[in-house]
Amino acid sequence: MSKALPPVLDTPRLILRPFELADIESSWVMNKDAEVSRYTGDGGVVSRDEMERRIREDVMGDYEKYGFGRLAVEVKGGERFIGFAGLKYLEDLKEVDLGYRLMKKYWGRGYATEAASACLDYGFDQLNLSEIIAMVLPANTASIRVLEKLGFTYSEDRIEDGTKMQVFKLTHDLYQKHASLGSSV
Repeated sequence: MSKALPPVLDTPRLILRPFELADIESSWVMNKDAEVSRYTGDGGVVSRDEMERRIREDVMGDYEKYGFGRLAVEVKGGERFIGFAGLKYLEDLKEVDLGYRLMKKYWGRGYATEAASACLDYGFDQLNLSEIIAMVLPANTASIRVLEKLGFTYSEDRIEDGTKMQVFKLTHDLYQKHASLGSSV
């Protein structure tokens, strides 16, 4: 039995929507950028076929299996695809991971924080999650700043696919407290 597609999330400047096959080309172009892929831990996607497989099987497969997953991000009134943001259930760890990646020309505008905040709202308010994690390479200070702005706190170091990652966590209670202090985006 398949689950419904995740909802479209709307922020002041962005639309986060389920991936479509039309996003394959833009995703591939984004992931070929060495600066974008530098801190992903996966080395970027080396072929268009691999990108198509990941979107069809992994991303859309998560929609079918869990009813949520990574979402394509677009700028309202602007470019149809600038990257992705969203939640992913990590079956082997029994944890939900927040992830985001944007095309380089959209860095430094607060879009990652805005998109991630919408994903947290969805995860805690609609999915009723008790905790969300985020894994980041220690050298990715920009991403760590985004997580800290959102209320995440460092939890532990972990080796994932042979790479040292820092794990940050945000509980539902801390999320509510952070939001009540007016700290959310």
